[in-house]
Amino acid sequence: MSIRLINIGFGNIVSAGRVIAIVSPESAPIKRTIQEAREAGRLIDATYGRRTRAVIIADSGHVILSAVQPETVASRVDAKELDTNEEDEE
Repeated sequence: MSIRLINIGFGNIVSAGRVIAIVSPESAPIKRTIQEAREAGRLIDATYGRRTRAVIIADSGHVILSAVQPETVASRVDAKELDTNEEDEE
């Protein structure tokens, strides 16, 4: 079993197997989730000071902020899965 990694911007990488959700940061519940993670020390800010465009929720309870659009992160996950499936068929 190989570990699939996703580039979430600026050279930051997350394990695809640990991702539960990739969401937009605009809604009040997500803003509350970010604040709770910050207070609990479970927030990882990978935006490099830029605007947060995607919030990645990990199975460990960590919340990861990314400056890349959620659709872009999701497409990178899909691309990795396609690459893995093609390798398995060979």
